Amino acid sequence: MELFCVNLFYNFPKCGTKAAPMLSSVPGNQVYSRVLVTRISKSAIMRNIFLNHKGGVSLFRNISRKYRETALIKLIAIGLIIGILIALYAPAMIPAVSVLGDIFVRALKGVAPILVFVLVMNAMAQRTVGAGAALKPIVRLYLIATFLASVVAVTFSFLFPTQLHLVVADTAVAPPSGIVEVVHNLILNIVDNPLHAIANANYIGILAWSVLAGIALQKASPTTKNTVHDFAVVMTQIVLWVIRFAPFGIMGLVADAVGTSGVEALISYLQLLAVLLGAFFSVALIMNPIIVWLHIRRNPFPLVFTTLRESGIYAFFTRSSAANIPVNMELCKRLRLNEEVYSISIPLGATINMSGAAITIAILSLAAAHTLGIHVDLPTALLLCLIATVGACGASGVAGGSLLLIPVACSSFGISNDIAMQVVGVGFIIGVLQDSCETALNSSTDVLFTATAEFADRAKAGTLTAEDMTPKN
Repeated sequence: MELFCVNLFYNFPKCGTKAAPMLSSVPGNQVYSRVLVTRISKSAIMRNIFLNHKGGVSLFRNISRKYRETALIKLIAIGLIIGILIALYAPAMIPAVSVLGDIFVRALKGVAPILVFVLVMNAMAQRTVGAGAALKPIVRLYLIATFLASVVAVTFSFLFPTQLHLVVADTAVAPPSGIVEVVHNLILNIVDNPLHAIANANYIGILAWSVLAGIALQKASPTTKNTVHDFAVVMTQIVLWVIRFAPFGIMGLVADAVGTSGVEALISYLQLLAVLLGAFFSVALIMNPIIVWLHIRRNPFPLVFTTLRESGIYAFFTRSSAANIPVNMELCKRLRLNEEVYSISIPLGATINMSGAAITIAILSLAAAHTLGIHVDLPTALLLCLIATVGACGASGVAGGSLLLIPVACSSFGISNDIAMQVVGVGFIIGVLQDSCETALNSSTDVLFTATAEFADRAKAGTLTAEDMTPKN
């Protein structure tokens, strides 16, 4: 069967390669300028369509592969810039682009409750029982440092209160009247039905039930524990897929924020980032050295700077405490630490030693409270420090994990999940620097406190020297 078709010489040379005068003499053919009307078979048409379709699929695959291979931090920066440019120079596109931000926030809201439940349950179930007396001072340092980091974060939040640009519903937020009401609501949320807690994003209840389930699973068979671990890996992978959509979501969120609130939204983001970085550096360069000095009674800065240089810089770019474990293990070996101890304490630290995560959770939660006009008294702030500490331990070394635990802290102020997830979106916007600095602090202190615990024993025995606190090349 033959069909009539119109072909351009430049696009389909096989349909006509002769000069126009010669073609015009062929019966059934007519030439109009550079366009040839000729008879070709249906199979030729389908072959051309197939080749064009195949080329389009190949192009899409190349773009998709390039997107996956590019570092997420670069993609987020590009999305941030594009969102600002759209808001400033193409405001008509904001309604369409803002849909991407809504999809991103909705996806986070959907996956976060299950993620928190599974990760905390798995962390408690996999906890090593009776790992040895040598680990006790290290774990104690991990927990104390994480709690004190949250105290520093709360202090910075009170000294430099930050207002965020959030979309708040017309209904007024009902803040708790004081610590008594906070504790009362906390207890009721703890004993909430676990399925109801997950469905309604009651993170306090989710956290409580996941801890109990994890403790109960400690006596389960290895097969059961492996199943729980595999489920945690599955949820982590789903979250990573959602986070890979972050550049598009951030583009929509930034475009909508700047288009609605103007450049003031960007200024609030910069102020929030400045408060976070100030807390990070204060913990790394003031609080941690004090903790180390109280244990070893030596100049702590050689060891502090060593861990920041040898571990923190790598973690800054990997943005994952779990991915930085091999670097930390090698640094412990060069510091001549006990391998039987650091082979356990370093992976454990990647799970529960989360000073940076506690800072992020506390500051962003208080920023949401300040934005909504919620007064936070001292007892409630201390309760927030405890919640941030426990929540940080559930971050589990996943990139961006601390942001997904912000609703846990926000719920203690009576802040709805919708608003809390907007705060999470703000966290992703500033995450280009925030998450990198947070991970650098988290991972470097794994080595710092592992070494501090062993050096404290050497100091008591009188065998600690200045050379011990510098790594062997």
